[in-house]
Amino acid sequence: MIKSLRLQQFRSYKDASFEFSSRVNIIVGPNASGKTSLLEAMLVLCRGSSYRAKDSELVQLNKTWSRLEAELIDGKKRVIKIKTNPTPEKTFEVDERPQKNLSETNKIPSVLFEPDHLQLLYGNPERRRDYLDDLLEQTELGYETIRRKYRRALMQRNALLKQINPPNQAELFPWNVRLCELGGKIIRARSRLVEQANKQAEEIYKNLSGTKTRFELKYQTTLQEGYESNFLRELEVNTKSDHKKGFTTTGPHRDDLIVLFSDHPVQEIASRGEVRTGVLTLKISELQLIRDVKNQTPLLLLDDVYSELDGKHRHSLTDYICNNYQVFITTTDTDDALRHIGKGHKIIQIKPGKNGTSHSE
Repeated sequence: MIKSLRLQQFRSYKDASFEFSSRVNIIVGPNASGKTSLLEAMLVLCRGSSYRAKDSELVQLNKTWSRLEAELIDGKKRVIKIKTNPTPEKTFEVDERPQKNLSETNKIPSVLFEPDHLQLLYGNPERRRDYLDDLLEQTELGYETIRRKYRRALMQRNALLKQINPPNQAELFPWNVRLCELGGKIIRARSRLVEQANKQAEEIYKNLSGTKTRFELKYQTTLQEGYESNFLRELEVNTKSDHKKGFTTTGPHRDDLIVLFSDHPVQEIASRGEVRTGVLTLKISELQLIRDVKNQTPLLLLDDVYSELDGKHRHSLTDYICNNYQVFITTTDTDDALRHIGKGHKIIQIKPGKNGTSHSE
């Protein structure tokens, strides 16, 4: 849990300090006042990087450095410094010990829920792949490295496919083997994760919706068991068609997470309310999976989500989160958030161009 946070030359913040409740923190302010930037700063501290921008974009306009300093509820401290001049650099300090990177063991578990996530079930399959991969980076040691290496190998193979003349098998073979080795690990990890999520997702969905609708997740891949050998065969068979298209058409980068409502894909039958409940189910499953695997309670950051949910879903979400997690909620309307939250919260007022002010109840 984060006890306090100082932002210097970060986004729109020149120098601002905040203290937080260990339960619910309501961050209030008009649009473009810096509410989302405050959540972004927390995620940078938790994960080591932003979920929406390059490091250089985090530094305040016309400045050459940015600094975040946090004290955790257990008294530990961490500092992140970003420099853009004379050379780009990002450094970390964990308990006053300098580090070049934020190791997986030093990352703080966290879950973000923003309005764009409400498109998760309907949007491009890439959204759902990223959902699985982002969650695996927090729950499976070494997955971040596997994901990064797979992307690099895929980029190299695609570069060969984009050449005017078809690449020969000797050129492609090393990258085919590399993709198969890493791709098999990715598919197995994703399949295990979906299996774990399914153990609790249906019950969560029924509790949120108050219905008996069956909610199920399935990992969809074109490859069969023995992923590596099947993948290699597909890559070799598809070489000519892949060259014509200029990219690799088979592999985990083409797979999908299928969401079923009573055995029917979400796109076929789900109403807007069911989609909202389905996304809430995924996010709550995410919280519980991280907590169970890491034996550590993740932070929950809700960016203007209440404005996208109706009263029923606000109450459902609040019932699950407010007594179990440290929560940060951004909103333009204090009363709107308080309507669903009891005592033990802290209100943080954000005013454009000024430091935040706060009070507790």
